[in-house]
Amino acid sequence: MNQRWQPARLDPDLTGGWALAHCQQQFLADSHGVLFPRDWLKRQDLPILAEHGLGYFDGEPVFVLELQQPLAVPDSAWQSLRQFMLQDDVDTFKLLAYAAQIGTWARHQRFCGSCGAAMQQLVGQWAMQCAQCKLQHYPRLSPSMIVLVTRGDEILLARGAHFASGVYSTLAGFVEAGESVEQCVAREVREEVGLEVCNLQYFGSQGWPFPHSLMLGYHAEYAAGQIVMQPEEIEDARWFALNELPPLPAQRSIARYLIDLYVARRLGHAEPELPG
Repeated sequence: MNQRWQPARLDPDLTGGWALAHCQQQFLADSHGVLFPRDWLKRQDLPILAEHGLGYFDGEPVFVLELQQPLAVPDSAWQSLRQFMLQDDVDTFKLLAYAAQIGTWARHQRFCGSCGAAMQQLVGQWAMQCAQCKLQHYPRLSPSMIVLVTRGDEILLARGAHFASGVYSTLAGFVEAGESVEQCVAREVREEVGLEVCNLQYFGSQGWPFPHSLMLGYHAEYAAGQIVMQPEEIEDARWFALNELPPLPAQRSIARYLIDLYVARRLGHAEPELPG
């Protein structure tokens, strides 16, 4: 199948092409979408922090302009990356997810963390290099686990205060220095809901651009304990029967995939595909 979005490293000195305007997980959009003629967009007196060439969309070069702040542009509005995730255009979301991670990296790596000098983009690779001490920084990826805890025909779902109203999801957490992902699964489940788990199974991963996670997805079986919620993390957590599930995360998320996969296997339904 033809992929409309093809990542590539493009030299910002190239002329023409299309451009995205990005600022803190938001993209500028008008009635035609999120891609603007690059030369026109750069004439709009926007506070540009950095510009990076991302690749090709429908065969046309695409760049991202990382802005200091989301200034208004006539006949356009700013939309969050999460809003685009809920839409049906998978290729556009993949482009925006990539752009958000590169734009966030560009924003955070303008100055060297070692000596404080300005960073410069290296042509031909995703790297920023310090003009003074030559330290290099690459786009950040934060490994994290996401796990569906199961108990026969019941699954454990929880919600945090930042979740959309009524939505419950799987547990997740960042891998800490010195631990394996499997150790992270056991620790996070214990910390967030007070349960012990066993028989971990890995099912796949998903780049999660909020802002730069790599989610490693697991199923784990309940082993022991009673639910004790971590107050600063969990607003509610409970066991749900497979035929009485609450509102769930978006279809495009690995959290939803883990839930749908377990339900399909228990009920003998067709298994879902891991979202790209």
